[in-house]
Amino acid sequence: MGKIHWVGTGLSSIPGLRRLAKGGQELRVWNRSLEKAKSLVGDLTKEIYKFDIKKLESHISNDDIIVSMLPGEWHVPIAKLCIERGAHFVSSSYISEEMSALHSYAVEKNVCLVNEVGLDPGIDHLMAHYLVNDYKNSESYDVGNEIEFFSYCGGIPKNPNKFCYKFSWSPTGVLKALKSQARSIKNFKELITERPWHQVEKFSIPNEDKEIFEVYPNRDSLPFIKQYNFPNDWKVKTFVRGTLRNVGWEKAWQEVFAQIDALDIEKDFGELQNMSKDLWERNAYKKDEPDRVVLNVSLRASKEQVTTYDKSYLLDAWGDERGTAMSRLVSQPVSLAVEDIDKSEIAPGVSAAPQSSKLVNQWLEKIGKEAQTLRLIQKV
Repeated sequence: MGKIHWVGTGLSSIPGLRRLAKGGQELRVWNRSLEKAKSLVGDLTKEIYKFDIKKLESHISNDDIIVSMLPGEWHVPIAKLCIERGAHFVSSSYISEEMSALHSYAVEKNVCLVNEVGLDPGIDHLMAHYLVNDYKNSESYDVGNEIEFFSYCGGIPKNPNKFCYKFSWSPTGVLKALKSQARSIKNFKELITERPWHQVEKFSIPNEDKEIFEVYPNRDSLPFIKQYNFPNDWKVKTFVRGTLRNVGWEKAWQEVFAQIDALDIEKDFGELQNMSKDLWERNAYKKDEPDRVVLNVSLRASKEQVTTYDKSYLLDAWGDERGTAMSRLVSQPVSLAVEDIDKSEIAPGVSAAPQSSKLVNQWLEKIGKEAQTLRLIQKV
């Protein structure tokens, strides 16, 4: 392995970064705030630099691995540097069209550009691949079955509050997401949801308490039908990737919904920033206050209204002495991607979380140690 360059030491970075540092690899840390990075990982490495893309470029060598935990607009420029320098790239973010366009160049240069290796997207992909492969190899498999797929994930307060949510960082991104359209499949038809609060439903997770949450479709679920290797002839009744919130969220956020609906995000950016500042002041996590992450991925098959296959993966984690649940579950899969690139377990080109049964099982086993609960539940 060359050097590891970890760029960005925000709240979702530290556990995975520290894991790699303790593994003995040559590590360089880059951050926009030098003092912040030193306070977080200065005990592990002295190679800490103030982030500047030109300076980063001058330090990248062949076979280095660059981890970008910066905002999304930085990923493609850094990935392009990696291709030019023969280095590899890792991020936890969704694969953009611009990133996808780099695939053939990365393959030509034998460079891995690995994305979607965080919590969601990331761990949810691993669970989905496991369930799809398991179903295909089960006695229940029948091309005539109707398929229902659900994937819901949410970062929520461990101790619920009246607002039914707390912020780990600036609320601006959450507010912008409320303006986003979502696509999913419901009753065999494409469902377009213009705003999240238009399609809020109750959803029970399969834990001992059968906890109920509010859920809604998030982003565009449809491309993941192909990514999860659903054959074209499957009868897909339901397919949704969505967000999970504590019960009461829809009611508690009514005023926020009304304000957001009336805003033009580009023209009214100042007003959006004022909303974000106000929400942060009233609903930010306090020091050492525990967060919680719940992720439930389910695959169900039925024929003539008789369920023949029904399995779910459930992850439930909360903040403890190891750090927040969110930081552990975003950054640890990133560190696993770095290690598997070094072992040549990941093919060159643009890719998301691994699909092979070998890596899926290995990653889920290691990730399970970061959660209070990670288990496979069989209902049928």
